[in-house]
Amino acid sequence: MFKRINQLFKISRKLAVSGAIDTVDEIYNIPFLVKIFFNLMSIGSNKNGLNNSLHKPGEKLCEALQGMGTTFIKLGQFLATRPDIIGEKLADDLVKLQDKLPAVDVSQAKGIIKNELGEDNFKNITEISEPIAAASIAQVHIAKINVDGENKEVAIKILRPDIEKLFNEELDALMLLAYIIENTISKTKRLKLVEVIFLLKEITNIEMDLRFEAAAANELYENTKNDIGFNVPKIYWNFTSKKILTLDKVNAVSIREYEILRKDGVNLKQLAENLIQHFLKQAIRDGFFHADMHQGNLFVDHKGNIIPVDFGIMGRLDKNNRKYLAEILYGFIKRDYVKVAEVHFQAGLVPKNESKEKFAQALRSVGEPIFGQSIKNISGGNLLAQLFEITEKFNMATQTPLLLLQKTMVVVEGVARKLYPETNIWEVSKPILESWIKDLKGPKASIEGAINTSSEILKRIPDFPNFMDRADYALQLIAEGKLNLDVSNNKNLEIEQMRLKNLRNNILITILGIVILMLIVF
Repeated sequence: MFKRINQLFKISRKLAVSGAIDTVDEIYNIPFLVKIFFNLMSIGSNKNGLNNSLHKPGEKLCEALQGMGTTFIKLGQFLATRPDIIGEKLADDLVKLQDKLPAVDVSQAKGIIKNELGEDNFKNITEISEPIAAASIAQVHIAKINVDGENKEVAIKILRPDIEKLFNEELDALMLLAYIIENTISKTKRLKLVEVIFLLKEITNIEMDLRFEAAAANELYENTKNDIGFNVPKIYWNFTSKKILTLDKVNAVSIREYEILRKDGVNLKQLAENLIQHFLKQAIRDGFFHADMHQGNLFVDHKGNIIPVDFGIMGRLDKNNRKYLAEILYGFIKRDYVKVAEVHFQAGLVPKNESKEKFAQALRSVGEPIFGQSIKNISGGNLLAQLFEITEKFNMATQTPLLLLQKTMVVVEGVARKLYPETNIWEVSKPILESWIKDLKGPKASIEGAINTSSEILKRIPDFPNFMDRADYALQLIAEGKLNLDVSNNKNLEIEQMRLKNLRNNILITILGIVILMLIVF
C-alpha cells in the first residue's frame, strides 16, 4: 500500500510541475479543489514553463506529456483515439504527440534477445545492428537470421527493460488518483477518469506482449495476401516471444518520400487510390484494419507496393458495423439521405421513437455542404465525424470501434492527399462499397445465411427444453425485480474499482491512525 501511495505522490507531483494541469484547466476549467491539490503538490519545485510560442492548449499538453515520460506519452496517444471523451479538437492535437526516447545500447539488447529466445535460436542470429528506431515501449534493430540454411534479413523489435513494471506502477497510481478525484468531486464523474485509465492499462498490457502484435500482423497478412499492391511483412515465430518480435525487413522507402517515389517510376495518383481502397477492404471486407496508418508506418517498394509496419494498434468491426458503415457511406455517395436514415433505424442505432424524417433532414445538413465543396476538400473521415455528432442528438449510442475507424480514415485520406491532392475520395471508395453491398445482399450471401441459420437451429434442438426452462426462470426473476438487465458485464473494471475503494479506506484509516498517535504523543 505504501509503495502505491509513494507512487501516487510522485505522479501527482509530476503532473503538478509539468504544466499539464494548467493546460488542462485552460480547456476544461478544472474544479477548484483539484487545482488546490495540485498547487500543494508543486510546493518546493519550479514549475516547467511551457513554450509561449505554443498558442493552442493541445500543443502545450503534448509538450507537457512528452516531458513526463513513457506512461504519459501513451496516455496522450490513447486519448487521441477517444474524441468522444476529450473532444475532436484536443484529439487532433494529441495525434501529433511524438513517441521517441533514447535507445537501449546494442549489448543490452542482445542480452534480452538471448534470454527470450534461448541459446539455440540466438546462435541462428548472425548479425544485429545498432537500433534504427526507439519509442516509449520498444526499439528496432536490423539483423540476419538463419532459417533452414538460408540467411534472411529481418527487423527485430525489442521491448525496453522493465517497461511493463514501470507502466503498471504508474498507471495504478494514476487510477487511484482518478478514483480519489471522482469520489471527491461529483462533477468529474462524467469524465469517467477511472474507466479511461483502466482501458489504457488493458490496452498497453496487450501491446507489451509482442506475441499479440505478431498475431495481428499475421492475421492482416492472411487477410490481404491475395490483394495486389499491399504486402504485409512475414512473421518469424521461432524468433518471436513476449518481448521479441521478428519480421521481414522492409526494403522500401517511406511513403512521405514523394520525390524518390516519383523517380522510381511510382504513379502517385494510383498509389493514393490504392491506399484508400486497401484500407476500405480491410475495414469493410475483413472487419480487421491497421489503425495507425500514418506516414511513419507506411513504406512503398520500387514496384509501388504498400508495406505497413507497426501492428500495435489494430481496429476490428463486427459484421453489423461493417454493413452499417458500407451502407452509410454508399448512401451518402448516392445522396440518398432517406436510405441512410432507414439503415440507422433498421440497425437499432437510433431509438424508434425518434422521427425518421427529421433524422434524414439532419443527415442532409451534413451531406450537402460536403458535396458542395471541391473534390480535394471532400473527406469520408470528416463526414463520419459530423455524422456521429448529429446522431448523438438523436440518442445514438457511441460506437467505439467506428470512432477508431473514423480517426484512421482521416489519417489515411490525409496521406493519400499528400501523394495526390486531387484524389477523389468518393470515386475511389465507390467500387469497394458497391462490391461489399453486392456480396452482402446477393443470392450467395442469402443462401449462406440460410444454411448457417438452419445449422445453428439444428445444433440447438437438443438443448431446447433446457433453454425454455432457463427462459421461464429468467422471466420469473425479472417479474420479481430480482434481475437487473443493466448491470455492466465488465467484471474486471468492477473488481478494480473495489480494490481502489479498499485502498482508499486503508489510506484514510492509516492517516487517522497517524493523527491519533500524534495527539497521544504530543
